[in-house]
Amino acid sequence: MFNDRLPVSLTVLAMAGAMLLASCENAAPKKENAPPADNILSDQEKADGWQLLFDGKSLAGWHKYGGAPVGKMWMVDDNAIHLNAVREEGHWQAADGGDILTDKSYENFELQLEWKIDSCGNSGIIYHIVEDTSKYAYPWMTGPEMQVLDNNCHPDGKIRKHRAGDLYDLIECSTETVKPAGEWNAVRIVSRDGKVEQWLNGTKVVEIQMFENGQPTQQWLDLIAGSKFPKQPAPDFGLSMKGNLSLQDHGDKVWYKNIKVRTF
Repeated sequence: MFNDRLPVSLTVLAMAGAMLLASCENAAPKKENAPPADNILSDQEKADGWQLLFDGKSLAGWHKYGGAPVGKMWMVDDNAIHLNAVREEGHWQAADGGDILTDKSYENFELQLEWKIDSCGNSGIIYHIVEDTSKYAYPWMTGPEMQVLDNNCHPDGKIRKHRAGDLYDLIECSTETVKPAGEWNAVRIVSRDGKVEQWLNGTKVVEIQMFENGQPTQQWLDLIAGSKFPKQPAPDFGLSMKGNLSLQDHGDKVWYKNIKVRTF
């Protein structure tokens, strides 16, 4: 009697096993925590006062230095603001490019963004800009710059105070945290009551008290005096506590995304 029932039991078990295996194979793979979508604010960020400076679709809210529309070399590409620069002999900026500025100006703010640079590329994030083309040909002649650079290839990578994350020509990074060309880097720039911090990939790399009680500190004036800016000439460089924010056209391909700001 036992032998007669054995094949039936084995058949039932085999069918059950096959069904279980098929169920496992058809089940959706377990998803890991996906990174947040680009160029979107979370509910918490909105509650904390963050505002997007790039919506991922257009260059609304930006203009070329001097007030003209953004040049055609600046475009939206792969969810980023992309300078599709093509170098021309004798020109350090792209044809129909130029530095682009936010329509609004800022004093006490925190700026966050991500950037990546092409091999051997150079760019910058400039702030506290006084947009006066009658005095200043370029934004870098008026506002400080956080350097954006491929340290491994660009010649400036061999110059102290000219490397990625540096307060350009003024203060070098406390430590090097930049990623290789083609990889995304995370930036925070905090300007509050005259004190500025620059962060790169989660590390504070520069800190300086530029102003106290509305006046430039002696430390800040000494740094400016020892830099190249007075010789450019840029006699009023770094003397404003507020101004527009800028993404620099230095003639190389560069990408910026997740650009957001909040004010204090």
